[in-house]
Amino acid sequence: MDAIKRITIIIPSLSPDDKLLSLLADLRETGFAHILLVNDGSSAEYDSYFTAAKTEYGCTVLTHAVNQGKGRALKTAFNYLLAECPECIGSVTVDSDGQHRIADIIKVAQETVAHPEALIMGCRDFSPANTDIPPRSRFGNVTTSRVLRMLCGITLSDTQTGLRGFSPQAMRQFMKTRGERFEYEMNMILDAKENDIPLIEVPIETVYIEENRTSHFNPLKDSLRIYSVFAKFIASSLSSFAVDILLYSFFCWLMSTVLVPDMPMGNVILVATFAARILSALFNYFVNRKGVFKSKGDKGGSLLRYAVVCVVQVCISAFATRELYELLHWGETLLKVLVDTALFLVSFRVQRSWVFRSK
Repeated sequence: MDAIKRITIIIPSLSPDDKLLSLLADLRETGFAHILLVNDGSSAEYDSYFTAAKTEYGCTVLTHAVNQGKGRALKTAFNYLLAECPECIGSVTVDSDGQHRIADIIKVAQETVAHPEALIMGCRDFSPANTDIPPRSRFGNVTTSRVLRMLCGITLSDTQTGLRGFSPQAMRQFMKTRGERFEYEMNMILDAKENDIPLIEVPIETVYIEENRTSHFNPLKDSLRIYSVFAKFIASSLSSFAVDILLYSFFCWLMSTVLVPDMPMGNVILVATFAARILSALFNYFVNRKGVFKSKGDKGGSLLRYAVVCVVQVCISAFATRELYELLHWGETLLKVLVDTALFLVSFRVQRSWVFRSK
């Protein structure tokens, strides 16, 4: 129970209702001594809730003049604790809608004290056996978990949980994480992977009050923000892929019908693959560096690392396409599409974690 006295509870809140006051009462009754509430631009009609939080429950209340998003609210809280509360040994973020049970908050607080090097995640059960989860929540979380596992090598059962534990060093690190709204919590996970911060899962009860109708999460708009880096990479890859395939088809035609019509088709495939990939790779590098990963690191270093990845990838693409052609005798363009599609997932992981790494 020592963790209860030494951990600060952070609650970002927009347009709260009575569930917020019930949560504060339960936290105080349990013994949590430090509660930090962030009013993220709620209108004046909600002032009574924040006044009660200060006067009746002894909370510290920080206020945004206008709504800036959950990500900004969390950064505001982290900044306050790091700048004004040097005695704070960690924090636990809790949603204001009452969907996090006190017993689970205590478990996350205890793990935060025990593992200051990690990001503690209170994870819900999204297995098919749990029938109490709204369909949109199950679909969104399961889909995101699979995407993270495939593209980033991150295995996490609950990617959208708001119940998380942070040590002071973790708060300092995540102050630098991009994102102002719901995408910020996803970006935290990606930055944890990139900066070798362990992710520790704490099983918690799965609770959806009124099927989560009070949530401010917009399924379409906020999902686009969460998946923005994936969407940009896909768009970049597709455009580069189109350039590569067009050049490849052109070089195959040019060599086999105009320049060296007697060259074996297997060799034509190799030469055309290398020539097309060099040109499309230069296009892809600049698009990914500026538009996708927004790398601010050493340009020469990232270009060299990208070149290494391209050499390895083009070798695999060329030789795999040739071997499949000689084995299956399918169209060479179709085979190249299949091979390069298989290389896509690996390419994202390598580029994010190595080529355009922020460290």
